[in-house]
Amino acid sequence: MNDMTDIQAEPAAALDPVCGFVLGLRAGDIPGDVQERAALLLLDTIGVCAASAPMRAGVLGRQAALRLYGATDPAFAARMLFDGREVSVAGAVFAAATQTDNLDAHDGFNPVKGHIGVVTVPTLAALAQHDDGLSGPDALAHLIVGYEVAGRAGQALHATVADYHTSGAWNALGVAAMAARMRGHDAATLREGLGIAEYHGPRSQMMREIATPTMLHDGSGWGALAGMTAAIMAEEGFTGAPAITVEGRAASAFWADLGAVWQTQSQYVKPYPICRWAHAAIDAAREVQIAHDFAHPEIAEITVRSFRNATALYPHMPATTSQAQYSLPFAVATMLVHGRIGLAQIEGAGLSDPEVAALVARTRMVASDEHEALFPAHRSADVTITLKDGREFHSGLTHARGGAERPFGREDIVTKFHDLAGPVLGAERAQAIADAALALTGDNSRFADLNRLLTDPV
Repeated sequence: MNDMTDIQAEPAAALDPVCGFVLGLRAGDIPGDVQERAALLLLDTIGVCAASAPMRAGVLGRQAALRLYGATDPAFAARMLFDGREVSVAGAVFAAATQTDNLDAHDGFNPVKGHIGVVTVPTLAALAQHDDGLSGPDALAHLIVGYEVAGRAGQALHATVADYHTSGAWNALGVAAMAARMRGHDAATLREGLGIAEYHGPRSQMMREIATPTMLHDGSGWGALAGMTAAIMAEEGFTGAPAITVEGRAASAFWADLGAVWQTQSQYVKPYPICRWAHAAIDAAREVQIAHDFAHPEIAEITVRSFRNATALYPHMPATTSQAQYSLPFAVATMLVHGRIGLAQIEGAGLSDPEVAALVARTRMVASDEHEALFPAHRSADVTITLKDGREFHSGLTHARGGAERPFGREDIVTKFHDLAGPVLGAERAQAIADAALALTGDNSRFADLNRLLTDPV
């Protein structure tokens, strides 16, 4: 690994382009297709945030924010999403990110093995409560800055340290950058904010959570809290060490294409509320069953071959929603039994479904060098299903749907939003949110028209 403590001799060499992008990017500088994608990612994340609002982790996250992260100054307060109670802006982003993170259906970025929209959308929504005149294109520009900064900080961290940290570790920098931009910081204050955010970002080990799934998930709630707190502290004059994922010599390559290559375009969209590592296997099993038209009671054995991290997912029938979202055998079995994976399948009675449990017991996972060679740029698997009558069906190499290899279009994402948000918000409110979010690319749109729909409780 490279030495990330080796800071470039002249801070301006690293910081000037980043500060220029974060603080100076205009909506008119952003290609239209990138703006369109950002609006769809915003809608997708809102859908996940809404659907997760009644879940226990979301309720607990909001309660913690209310008790611990309140605000006495209205200038630093915000209403929590799909709740309405007022806390500090740091508390509001913590609550929404924690909530969203615990329904594993939000967007992700393959090179960082993690997720960005889970913090950028709450940051935009919380800070925009103080800017009623914010235009739709300008709001999308703020959002895009978060995606671009967090993604590059994440790549720099992954490339230069030995262990695998959760998204919160580098998401904190994306939040700090958005806050600096939206609160009118100068370049010097932005530098301090990035340094504070990186220093205090949660360097939690992801594979510990994979081995023992809990409500911790991907550390994004704490990353959002650290990033927003860092920006406000910098605003008040607090200083931070240079952000080595930005200013380190080994990090420079990851920032060289800032403003030329739009990583916002490369975020995948999930069709299922399950860890992305399991999606290729789910899709492979789904497509084999559709092609050969067999029912799940006919199955004698399922063999899944995938990359090593995927085969390390929870191997048993889950007892909790957290375990369900990190269990590859459970996800594959659920798809074969029910033909879908939604909220009903990963909580409540879905966790004790005897037909799913029978298939989990018949599932074998095998780490494959072929799939390992493609990871993390690609998430692939292949599945062999053997029936009780001796017939055997092979999927062949399968890529997960919703990514670059098998992208989701506008209608796919809108349909997913309604499937998640509709049962919680009602069809009328969900449709109003969709209309307002998709209208943000228009020059005459206002983000407040969307934001006012996001804070009333569910």
